[in-house]
Order: sequence, then C-alpha cells, then structure tokens
Amino acid sequence: MPPKPQTPPKTSQSAFFARSWKTLSVIGRVIIPVFLFLFSIYLVGGSFKLFEGGAEELLGHSKNPFLAFFIGMLATALIQSSSTTTASIVALVAAGKLGLVLAIPFVMGANIGTAITSTIVALGHIGNAREYPRAISAASLHDIFNVITAVFLFILEYFFGILSSLSISLSQAVNPQEIDMLDGLFFYLKDISHYLISLTATASFPKGSPWICLPIGLTGLFLSIRFLTYTLKSLVIGKIEQNLNRYIFLFPLQSLFWGFITTAAVQSSSVTTSLIVPLVATGKVSLKRAFPFIMGANIGTTTTAVFAAIFIGSEQIVDSSAALAIAFAHFLFNFAGVLLLFPFAKIRDFPVILAEKLGSLCFRNRLYGVVYIVGFFFILPGLLIILFR
Repeated sequence: MPPKPQTPPKTSQSAFFARSWKTLSVIGRVIIPVFLFLFSIYLVGGSFKLFEGGAEELLGHSKNPFLAFFIGMLATALIQSSSTTTASIVALVAAGKLGLVLAIPFVMGANIGTAITSTIVALGHIGNAREYPRAISAASLHDIFNVITAVFLFILEYFFGILSSLSISLSQAVNPQEIDMLDGLFFYLKDISHYLISLTATASFPKGSPWICLPIGLTGLFLSIRFLTYTLKSLVIGKIEQNLNRYIFLFPLQSLFWGFITTAAVQSSSVTTSLIVPLVATGKVSLKRAFPFIMGANIGTTTTAVFAAIFIGSEQIVDSSAALAIAFAHFLFNFAGVLLLFPFAKIRDFPVILAEKLGSLCFRNRLYGVVYIVGFFFILPGLLIILFR
C-alpha cells in the first residue's frame, strides 16, 4: 500500500504571518518614537526662537559658565536623561538663544547628572550586605569618570576655549544644509510643528506662544527617547546578557567597543550603565572589566545630540552650525575623557580604586549610599546654583 502523501503543516502559514506581524510591530515601535523625536526637536527649536530674552532669561540673567554647569547637572538628575537635556540644548543653540560659552558647560553638567539612574539602581541592592557595596562602586564609577573629565576639560575650556574651538572646526567641516533631501522622508514634520506654533499665536506672541509649544516639545523629546530606549533595550540588551565575559568583557578595548555600540543603539547611557550595576553586584563582571564598557557608553550616548543637530540643520533655522558645534562638543567631551583614562592601565585603575573606597564606606554603613545620592546630585548642585546666581 503506497504511503500517504505528507501534507505541509497547517501552522506554517500562520507562523509566517506571526513572524511578519512581530517584525512590523518592532519596526513600528522604533519608527514612531523616531518620528516623535524629530517632531519634538522641530517644535522645541521653533519655540526657542520666540523667546525675547534668550539665554539670559532662561538662565537667570547670568552668563556664568559655572551656573550653567550646575543647572545642567541638576536638571539632568531630575529627569534622569542626558539625551533629553542635550537635545534641548542643541535646539536652544540652533535658535540663537544660547551661545557655546554657556552651552558647553551645561552639557558637561548633564553628563554628570545622568549618572544618577545607575546609582538609584544600586540602592536596589541595599538589602544584601555583600552585593550593595559592589553595586555602589559600579554606579559611582560612572560619576567619577564624568567628574574627572569635567574638571580637566572645564579648566581647558574656561581658560583656553579648546573644546569650543575644536567643535566649531568640526561643525564647519560638516555642512548640515547638504541633507535637505531628508526632510521629505519625514512627512512634513517641520511644517506640522510650525503650524502648531502658529495656532498658539497671541497678542504678545503674534507668531506663536513658546510657553505652550515648548512644554509639549520637551515632553515629546522625553517620551520619544524613553519609548525608543525601552524598545531597543528589549532587542539589544537581552542578547548581550547571554554572552557577557566571552564576547563583551574579554579585554578592555572589546568592552569599550561594546559599550559604545550598545549605548548608541538604545540611545541611553543610563540604561547600559544601569545594566552593569547588577552584573558587578552579583560578581558576574569585575569592576575593572566594567569600567571600559562604561567609558564606551559615554561616547555612545552622544549620538542623540548629533542626530538632533543634523535634523535641525536641515531645517535651516538661525544657527544650525552652532547646533552641530555643541553636538560635537558633547562627543569631544566624552571622547577626551576616554583618551585621558583608557590607554594606560594604571591611570584606568585610579577611578576604580576611588569607586571601591566608596563601596567600602557603604559596607560599614549602608546609609552612606543614600547620603551620596542626595548630597552629590541634588544638595551640592542646588547650593552652588544659589551661590553662583
């Protein structure tokens, strides 16, 4: 009796549609936040152009770079996203309302403020006496790297203007006006943002009110980065966790590279450095191996500002080259920190030793971790803002 012909499984077609739907769902979860991000950037940039007082109004009638530094630190600590604050600064610079003299220290402060997220994650281990000190050490390593970099570069920028000079040179070498063709790819987001601003026109602001559209734009920036981070985290981070020491932390340069790639993908150094905290706390990764990854993450997070500057440049608003300059300054700040601390093992170990000492203090008394977060991220910049005003 001949064998019955085998019929293909009925589930193959449904599995194909399931995979296709999953792929489209992922694409949609990525594209929608990107559109929201670009729309918010245009809205923020257009709103900033309506302000009359410029940087002096927004920063308390002061041109003090120290004040800008601590405002950037405190503001970023409050919203826990340097990507949002730096993208906002790019829009402010592009609108001609903030110069590089204030924008660069603002970005430096934002780099320090963003480290609060990983430090808060470390508090989640406070109930475990063995894990908690290691968690605090891992989180504070991000802070120490940024503080050392900020002190070194702030001095060079304040007295010699090195960072701003290099940033301007790089921005002049790249012409954002050459990418005008990209505008059509995003379904007239710029025109929609301008139309929304015009709807808010009043007697005081005949072209539109910044106090209505600016909060909407800033909220859109924050939400788009959060949504995009959440989606890409689920796609990227899970695969990285499966291949830790073999593919990620095997040697310093490899760890640095993956820190950059991962953070550029998820658009948030807060996410990737927060991932490191439980890995170090549970002993899966040593503090020495984690440090290059954190440095790479700091470079990767600069892609958001560059992305924002390029699309603001394509809008041809007041000063797109200055917007690109501040984005490059953000990159140069973090890149210079890596050049300062990464190449030599003994220098690279110095922040690790400082972080371990803080961890030892938390081993003696767990409240030191809480005092460190409240004091360093909120009380210290708050007092210094009052002082420099």
